[in-house]
Amino acid sequence: MRVAWVLLLLGSSAVLPPLLLAGDSGGRAHYVGGTAADLPGKTEGNLIVTDEQVLHFRHGRGSVRIPFRSINTLEYGQQVSRRVAEAILVSPLMLLVKKRRHYLTVGYVDSGGQQQALVFQVNKNAVRVVLAGLEARTGLRVEYQDEEARKAGRG
Repeated sequence: MRVAWVLLLLGSSAVLPPLLLAGDSGGRAHYVGGTAADLPGKTEGNLIVTDEQVLHFRHGRGSVRIPFRSINTLEYGQQVSRRVAEAILVSPLMLLVKKRRHYLTVGYVDSGGQQQALVFQVNKNAVRVVLAGLEARTGLRVEYQDEEARKAGRG
């Protein structure tokens, strides 16, 4: 009977956190860098574009709120690399698999009239939703770094 309880507990701990996050209306992202002095690099959180007035980046220590009307630049690009380490450790066939990182740069004017920029690495499953939401809320078109980025961002 104890084994069943342990299996139930382990199963629920694997299933419950994604279900709790499923209600969140944002896409997973990491703050890579930019001009936000109070936000350390590699901060993990959610980019939320469903609010009608502001872009939220909600992270463990709080959130960053940028009014959509102050955003003046949206740029999306990818960094593509081969899985060399995995090929060495696991199998040479891993060289055939590409690893893509998706980057979003948001440029905006702060309350002091200064140009600011935030760069996020966005989860691949959230890229299209975040880009479409930003275009709809800001009225701006996303600038794509290249044709591969355009395909990934538009579908």
